[in-house]
Amino acid sequence: MDAPKTVPVAVIGAGPVGLAAAAHLIERGLEPLILEAGPTAGAAIEQWRHIRLFSPWRFNLDAAAVRLLEASGWESPRPTALPYGGELIDKYLAPLAALPEIASRLQTGARVVAVTRQGMDRTHSRDRGTTPFVVRVERADGEVREYQAAAVIDASGTWSTRNPLGTSGLPAVGEDAAAAHISSPLPDVLGRDREAFAGHTAVVIGAGHSAANTLINLSELAAQTPGTKIVWAIRGASAAKVYGGGDADGLAARGQLGSRLRALVESGTVELHTGFGIASLATADGAVTLTATNSRTLKADVVVPATGFRPDLDILRELRLELDPAVEAPRELGPLIDPEFHSCGTVEPHGARMLAHPEQDFYIVGMKSYGRAPTFLLATGYEQVRSVAAALAGDREAADTVQLDLPETGVCSSDIGTSCDVPAAVPAGFVVETAGGCCGAPEPVLVGFPTGLAHGRSGEN
Repeated sequence: MDAPKTVPVAVIGAGPVGLAAAAHLIERGLEPLILEAGPTAGAAIEQWRHIRLFSPWRFNLDAAAVRLLEASGWESPRPTALPYGGELIDKYLAPLAALPEIASRLQTGARVVAVTRQGMDRTHSRDRGTTPFVVRVERADGEVREYQAAAVIDASGTWSTRNPLGTSGLPAVGEDAAAAHISSPLPDVLGRDREAFAGHTAVVIGAGHSAANTLINLSELAAQTPGTKIVWAIRGASAAKVYGGGDADGLAARGQLGSRLRALVESGTVELHTGFGIASLATADGAVTLTATNSRTLKADVVVPATGFRPDLDILRELRLELDPAVEAPRELGPLIDPEFHSCGTVEPHGARMLAHPEQDFYIVGMKSYGRAPTFLLATGYEQVRSVAAALAGDREAADTVQLDLPETGVCSSDIGTSCDVPAAVPAGFVVETAGGCCGAPEPVLVGFPTGLAHGRSGEN
């Protein structure tokens, strides 16, 4: 990092990985500037605070962040307890963001709309590596500000850029016009969003664990509220991969959740439509009609888009990136995380060197670093930012010494039988790890973080 030392390192995003990045930079004597689009740290998690994490606290805490917190007298939650998303905010991210070391460097309501080099577009090369970055920010009130940065760490995630409902990676015709009938990717159907679903027809689109979670929660709502109808539409010819396909399943975290979903389909509680690639949406009389590419139709009051996520690369158009052509991750990382060939358990630990781009001192970390691949683990993100902070501080040996401390039993193994009952609220993007065998532990644990919120290739429905 050759830019002036007085210029900060811009960290985009104040989620778990962004705040961890800031903590590691502070430990390295570097000055972070944390820019968060939402009103508070962890704003994206706030959207799914009703979901219980199945990874115990010990896998959800970053070491540098914990050191900062403990210096202030903070007491760590019980390591084996399983927090909800809201607890992850209330007991960890909010206290971390409130520390003077973090709060003085955190700006909320600050949406990054562009990153470039001072006075240079992407076509200019001379002195590029020593020219500060410029980060353009749009405030909630519409004010636009620009900040110089010696380096940029993009930990903005993918929550705000879901995959479209249509086929071929494109929005369905009429999708934007039907926005009022489309929910968030992981709605709180038993709580905050109950009114939109109770007594209505919901069509859930997607063939991953986000879809499974919502379908199972909707079944509970239907049992409580007559008139609630649940429809599940997938593009593929079979839901077998969602139920759990053993060796045929590229991501083994299907198991018990899939068994519960299969039972709901077989009982008729959930009406499954396969081979339903969405061509168009049309609204009329307070409802929306979904038309498939083969002309079949479904009618709904609300549509749940559990179709996965993709990175927002528009803000980085003036930077020199080198991305894998398939998953839009850093080129060296892409082949290691492609969900058609790898599960999360087969991805090797990686750090600054593998995350580097031709744009010197620029890194994409966290879920966004995985592009369209949904197999990201929160622990992986913490190791990424530890390595990146070391690299920016000039400690190449520490940056290149990457390790990932995960459970001995592995993070992608699960009991795919029916011997144990897995709770319904499994955030997609997590992976089941059966500690000591499914029935040998009080509950399965999930080691990870809601990623593309859909298992299988992001965008597959």
